[in-house]
Amino acid sequence: MKDMTGKIALITGSTKGIGRAIAEAFVKAGADVIVNGRNATEVEKVRTEMGAKYGVAADLSSGEGCNSLIEQVDKIGPVEILINNTGIFGVKDFFESTDEEWENYFQLNVMSAVRLNRQFMKGMLERNSGSVINIASEAGFKPLPQMIHYSVSKTALISLSRGLAEITKGTAVTVNSLLPGPTWTDGVEKYFAGLAEEEGKDMQEVISSYFDDHEPTSLIKRFVDVKEVADATLFLATNKAVNGSALRVEGGIIRSL
Repeated sequence: MKDMTGKIALITGSTKGIGRAIAEAFVKAGADVIVNGRNATEVEKVRTEMGAKYGVAADLSSGEGCNSLIEQVDKIGPVEILINNTGIFGVKDFFESTDEEWENYFQLNVMSAVRLNRQFMKGMLERNSGSVINIASEAGFKPLPQMIHYSVSKTALISLSRGLAEITKGTAVTVNSLLPGPTWTDGVEKYFAGLAEEEGKDMQEVISSYFDDHEPTSLIKRFVDVKEVADATLFLATNKAVNGSALRVEGGIIRSL
């Protein structure tokens, strides 16, 4: 692995789950990590626990929140690695999903990445150095009927990533999306609680039968570990020959060449 000492890496939504695992991996790799979350107390707690250099609290579900993060980060220094990880997901019947709920998903899952890429990519291109990784999902390729709003937001993120990569042509800046499959986090545990309620079953029963019933094409037949996602993120950040890709870390669920 290349030495990342001194490189400023901003990982949004990094106080828990996949984001925290990514932040921890970059700290170990020597990067000057900026931990981000909505709650300042939690951000500082997590920053201290993992030994990250910086912590910035900001709610990225609005333009104002994104601007707050940008202002704080600009005082730290130039971002060389941007990982747009923050996002929400949940089970919801399509016919009961309101316009407001769709808007909330797009504001956080898509527009936060649009806003931060618009800000920090410009500096990367001027310096001819940098890496952007947008954390999408296998649901962006294989939309889930029980969470269509989430799936569509992740499809948009994959398209955004490819379009931004085209802007980097001929430079040393890369933009990629990462597509985790079912990954065991606190958020996924809540997801299964909702799925169990929707199906009228015990949560443990739903978990044990999940891959047979909902992800029958999975080749690994288990949940992805957050550290496996973090390892893939490090790969994308350090391999300059990988640009414009949508790297799958989903255990073979997407059945295609």
